This record gives sequence, structure tokens and C-alpha cells, in this order.
Amino acid sequence: MSVTVKVDVCQLPHGEGLALPAYQSADAAGLDLLAAVPADTPLILPPGKFAMVPTALTIALPSGYEAQVRPRSGLAAKHGVTVLNSPGTVDADYRGEINVLLINHGDTPFPIKRGERIAQMVIAPVVQAELVPVASLTATGRGSGGFGSTGR
Repeated sequence: MSVTVKVDVCQLPHGEGLALPAYQSADAAGLDLLAAVPADTPLILPPGKFAMVPTALTIALPSGYEAQVRPRSGLAAKHGVTVLNSPGTVDADYRGEINVLLINHGDTPFPIKRGERIAQMVIAPVVQAELVPVASLTATGRGSGGFGSTGR
């Protein structure tokens, strides 16, 4: 079962002519975000480097929701390009431009062209926790076992 949530979106002037984010299939979880770099000057992302890529979008999420900026699997698998702070979080009270922090883990420079799908944005509900100070935590079978403690 899917839920529809209204999200207001504004396109900034440097996004003129770009399509708004869109789902690429009926059951897609993420809306594709497009690069709003100048048409005549692709952004070249050298191997091992990262860059903030503009989308020219601002959004107004309803309270109780976030937007998660996630990598596109095709860019990662084919070129080693991914979202550095994945998933990036856009809070409901943020009104600035959504930028995507991309990193090139590949071996060759990666050109980012205007209108290229660079990431996906998933709208998700948020639960805020109430932290309750206690003297100790209840015991579990795992206890304080950390990384790799439950197997390979």
C-alpha cells in the first residue's frame, strides 16, 4: 500500500527548462533528481574527489516527513559515482536548495551534464524519539557485541 503526500516544490531560476523530479515506474520509491549545472559547462568530477551538485529545487515537506537523498544504483555500478553522505536528509523545515554531494570512487573523470539524473529522493515519515535517562539497559543475548559479533 502506498501513501500520497503533498510536497510543494519551487524551481529556482538556474533550473529553467529542467523537468521536475519524477518517478520512473509505477512502484518506484524514489524521485530522480536532475543536475542543474550550466548547459555549456559540464561539471567534471575527478577520481577520488567530491562536489556539491545543484538541483535548482526547493521543497516544503509536511511536518513529520523528511526527504532522503540516495544514490542511483546505475551510476554507482557503472561509474563508481555515489552520494557521499548517503542518505542525505532534507528536514521538513529546510527551505534552501537541495544539493547532492557526489563522490567519484571510479578510475576516470566523470562528467555531470545538465539534466542528468544524479540521485534519487525518497519521501519518508519521521519518528522523533523521547530519550529517557536510565541507570542501565535491559540485558539481551547479544549484549554489547558490535561490528561482526553476530556472524560474517
